[in-house]
Amino acid sequence: MRDLKEVLEQNKEKYIEELKNLVGIDTHDLGHGIDGGLEKQGQEYMVNLFESMGADEITVDPMDEAVIQESYKKHQEGNLGHNQTDRANVYATFKGKQGGKSLLFNGHIDVMPAEMEDGWTNPPFEPVIRDGKMYGRGCTDMKGGLMASVMAVKLLQDAGYELPGDVTITSVCDEEGGGNGSIQAVMRGLKADGVVNCEPTDDTLILAHMGWVFFKVDFEGKACHSGAKAEGVSAIEKAIKVIQGLNEMEHRWLLTIRHRLLPPPSLNIGVIEGGTAGSTVPGECSFSTCVHYVPTLMNQDMVVKEFTEVVERISRSDAWMEAHPPKISIYQTGHGFEMEEDHPLVDTFKEAYSEALSRSVKVEGSHFGCDSRLWRNIAGCPTIQYGPGEGAQCHTVDEWLKLDSYLEAILVYAKLILSWGEKK
Repeated sequence: MRDLKEVLEQNKEKYIEELKNLVGIDTHDLGHGIDGGLEKQGQEYMVNLFESMGADEITVDPMDEAVIQESYKKHQEGNLGHNQTDRANVYATFKGKQGGKSLLFNGHIDVMPAEMEDGWTNPPFEPVIRDGKMYGRGCTDMKGGLMASVMAVKLLQDAGYELPGDVTITSVCDEEGGGNGSIQAVMRGLKADGVVNCEPTDDTLILAHMGWVFFKVDFEGKACHSGAKAEGVSAIEKAIKVIQGLNEMEHRWLLTIRHRLLPPPSLNIGVIEGGTAGSTVPGECSFSTCVHYVPTLMNQDMVVKEFTEVVERISRSDAWMEAHPPKISIYQTGHGFEMEEDHPLVDTFKEAYSEALSRSVKVEGSHFGCDSRLWRNIAGCPTIQYGPGEGAQCHTVDEWLKLDSYLEAILVYAKLILSWGEKK
């Protein structure tokens, strides 16, 4: 067995090239996954890579709407009605010594579309390396983390190590649309003694993330010419009354709810639509909002209940809305995630990180939701989140990933595989 740092240095160009190849494959979602996704070629690349590494088990799991519907019914997790044509997860398992603790790495192959392509310095799916960074759509979110987990196994192979426990890598699709790929994986029964979600974490260990609920509220008014405004009812004005009440709810949360790792819950009015002309009293209006809430202290049912109560209370105080109540719909949800810091998986990760990088890792929470929640909440696995890259690069023009961050993640993952697998 050879020194991991030395082997990493000797093979780093090969490991970087594998990432570059994957980033060069366009795997973007269509309409946040609702209209489909282009993951097929990327997943074929992953299958070929796993085969070349001698994976003991490789499973191609076509996406199945029935599985997502079952999850939604049982766990209130699932984004229904997505076009899943030619979309599939890929799972690869590398067998380790019998009796060693198993580890599962979770990453998604789909990326966001490269909008404003004219603003990119280079074509988004033709990755380039400049000043120690790789530029290309998906290098940070999250092909860097996915490939780092694969190359961690390759590093151990190249250094002559036998895996102390089974290592499974899940390359899932349709994550950007709310996590359907990982939802299907956990519903298929995939589990491990420990799970690492490989999303970018700004060189920190993430042990919590926010939950979220997207609401749309539709208002009915009575349209008429603005010169006879008294004869009409402005749907926009009714919406504003409700928005003010929801803002008061958010302020109350801000004052009363405190989480050790996360910011206070928040409500963002992201879209408002209504009216046809300045000379017409608007007969229709709607707004869409995302509520982010903290785990443990809050849950999805609580958020839906409080949101609905505010809308209904304000409606009852208004004669028009009492007779024409606003209609509330929910179009995407995701539960929060939290992992206890005193768990052996967390302790082992901290030790592996320190051994690999000669510094201590900082523990934080994330504003952004991801698939960590699914492995913790549904699969019931001890779960942590750590991956290369900076969250600010997600979904941006000229998305980039520092190659040092990518190589460090490979080493940390490899150390974790060794340390965790040997735990009793």
